[in-house]
Amino acid sequence: MTEKVLDATTFPELLARRAELSPDLPLLIDDTGRTMTCAQVRDEVDRVAAGLMELGIGAGTPVTWVLPTRMETILLSFALSRLGAIQNPIIHIYRHREVGFCIAQTGAEFVFTPGEWGGFDYGAMAAEVSADMATPPTMLNGYDELPHGDPSTLPPAPTDGDAVRWLYYTSGTTSDPKGVKHTDKTLIAAGTGLAIALEADDTDVGTIAFPYAHIGGPDYIVMMLVNGFPAVLIEKFTPAGAVEVFAANGASMAGGSTAFYQMFLAEDQKVEGPAMPRLRAMAGGGAPMPPEIFFEVKEKMGIPIAHGYGMTECPMICQGSPSDTDDQLAHTEGAPIRDCQVDIVKVDGTPCAPGEEGEVRVSGPMLFKGYTDASLEAEAFDEQGRFRTGDLGVMRADGHVSLTGRVKDIIIRKGENISAQEIEDVLYTLPQVGNAAVIGIPDTERGEMVCAVIETAEGQADLTFDEMVAACNDAGLMRQKHPERMEIHDGPLPRNATMKILKYELRELYA
Repeated sequence: MTEKVLDATTFPELLARRAELSPDLPLLIDDTGRTMTCAQVRDEVDRVAAGLMELGIGAGTPVTWVLPTRMETILLSFALSRLGAIQNPIIHIYRHREVGFCIAQTGAEFVFTPGEWGGFDYGAMAAEVSADMATPPTMLNGYDELPHGDPSTLPPAPTDGDAVRWLYYTSGTTSDPKGVKHTDKTLIAAGTGLAIALEADDTDVGTIAFPYAHIGGPDYIVMMLVNGFPAVLIEKFTPAGAVEVFAANGASMAGGSTAFYQMFLAEDQKVEGPAMPRLRAMAGGGAPMPPEIFFEVKEKMGIPIAHGYGMTECPMICQGSPSDTDDQLAHTEGAPIRDCQVDIVKVDGTPCAPGEEGEVRVSGPMLFKGYTDASLEAEAFDEQGRFRTGDLGVMRADGHVSLTGRVKDIIIRKGENISAQEIEDVLYTLPQVGNAAVIGIPDTERGEMVCAVIETAEGQADLTFDEMVAACNDAGLMRQKHPERMEIHDGPLPRNATMKILKYELRELYA
């Protein structure tokens, strides 16, 4: 069994120690068959860092990168860490408004893009949105032409894990994106907690099918380096293509979010026997997981889903473990990860009793260091320094956390609070429902009307209103919680980069 690295404080230290312990262990595998060992990654990172230094990038230099999930993206990110630069990863599906805002607010001096990729010119977009800056940033290709230099010219690697060197931005669906400040220590604490919870070891082969620029990227790479196992990278995701590559490389863990669980399950059911024979679990987060999906995967694929809970401000909060009970895995987001303090509180901040619903507030070494716009912090933290997640949940007697909705996602109908998630969990039990979102629609009589928006499952007839009402009755939902309106959505429900359903778009569409 390879020794675990559980006490690194910077990314350069974590990579160096893993390369020393496991130099010949594969670390990165891509969907074209390329493989890099831990030692090869370490050495290539140093060469790229030296090349970046020759371009003028060093400690404290603000750098934005907008890149897909591939080896070069990870190498560039580690090279920036090696120099102590301040990096701002942006998910590659974002466009002019978000990218322009981030470049301007961070004062990026360099921007790496893939150039033309996936039918879109990222280089042209980045140049356009930054043209009006007093000093426009230098535009560089970060796809397959990373700069190289002599590693012997590099200064010592940074040792201060508490310095803010990461700026991640929330999606900004209804306002400007919020810049979230992280350090190497905050990200490593989150990834280490994930590694422990998922009970991973050096026999595993992981998968990164989600955008590496997401906050989940460092979570996952830290887990890999802590344990010493590789991951298969998917640059352009398709369910069938990903499953084929994962199977060929012996993937033992897959997932990303609830939508990924559903897609992988659908691919698995198209073949005789398991589509990914070595798969031992699926894991992910980013959106609620209806219990029905857990039980369907367990029945049809014979593996558990270990769902988790985190956000940009606190990359990992809770995480299910494959050895948890089916009840814990299906009905909770797992237990708090190592060193994360999770409190469920009432409106006045006093603690809730076990099983009592309240707002989730968190603290611990994985918590972010504030926003780039400090004026946002007063509402973000309570008087004890805990982060207000905006999520509603309960702490069960077994120490596992169940989320019950969002503070802002509660539908207020005739003065009564109604949880959208509670109704969605019922809808997901119906075979006609591929995906569902319950939203509040403004209504003069009720304040808000409960509206269910349905994406019909492949091969199924559309759900009828009467069938929906019957399901709510059978589940024991009080009449006041039954949706008064149902819409069959034309095509897939709108989602963001992490496959979370965008309810604000549905509210605009159906209001």
